[in-house]
Amino acid sequence: MSIPMIKAVRVHQYGGSEQLKIEHIPRLNPLAGEVLIRIYAAGVLPYDWKYRQGQFKKFRPAKFPYIPGSSFAGIIEEVGADVTEFGKGQAVFGRSEKGTYAEYTTAPIKGLSLKPEKLTFDEAVTIPGSALPAWLTLFHNGGLVAGQKVLIHAAAGGFGNLAVQLAKWKGAHVIGTCSTNNVDFVNALGADTVIDYTAERFEQKASDVDLVIDTVGGKTLERSWSVVKQGGRLLSIVEELSKEKAKEREIHIIKPSLHSMPSPEKLQKISRQIAQMLVEGKIKSVINKKFLLHEVQQAHELSQIGHGRGRIVLHIAN
Repeated sequence: MSIPMIKAVRVHQYGGSEQLKIEHIPRLNPLAGEVLIRIYAAGVLPYDWKYRQGQFKKFRPAKFPYIPGSSFAGIIEEVGADVTEFGKGQAVFGRSEKGTYAEYTTAPIKGLSLKPEKLTFDEAVTIPGSALPAWLTLFHNGGLVAGQKVLIHAAAGGFGNLAVQLAKWKGAHVIGTCSTNNVDFVNALGADTVIDYTAERFEQKASDVDLVIDTVGGKTLERSWSVVKQGGRLLSIVEELSKEKAKEREIHIIKPSLHSMPSPEKLQKISRQIAQMLVEGKIKSVINKKFLLHEVQQAHELSQIGHGRGRIVLHIAN
């Protein structure tokens, strides 16, 4: 019996977008506790191109060749042994460690959620790639509660726009930074204060902030220390934070960790809640641009430019 072949993007060495090669490879079979997914949409995350460039090789070296991508939305093609919770033909979304820039992937059922009929595959793929990380960053790691003040950098991006909406839904006072072209967009998301970082310094308009979410690093992170209130929290998802500086300023620093993640059951529950919020219109997913699988290099190049609104998506199945 011949093994089915599929199209997938693979990376054989660190480098630029030219390292994203479309190849024909054998299709995986689902193991016990896994399902085989026909992928309809895959999220293109900033992590994907940073990993391809080798920015994380010191602490997470790549095993070449690898398939990029982690978030997907698609339809179950086959179930592995002992799988009873899900069945063939169901539309689902989730994450896979096997890579998602491919026609098919396998994923453990612990990370799966059913896609509501009223959500498109594009909308669904923003949940594991953007909305769920934003939820965990704000509430699980950041401890944000109603009435607190939060500053969200890069508020128009794939992560930032959902962080703004979720923080506002929670009842927080939301301050967002973005470029000139995105000021009206971030205002429309519900931010209480929008700061155009190209025209003004955010530390002149934000102060006594309970929680700062940094997704930029560098000088933006350095300048963020001054706006956090005493006893407040500074969270960066891109850089290590100085314990000495935090102690000196009496600020709590937070580095999201896989070890502090909620249980798979809790993550599924949160994902279902976010999906229902999308269906009910309490929040919305924003798609920046859609690309086909053979346009993956352009997708990465657009992501690297930054300053976009919402999430970039790869369309794979028709």
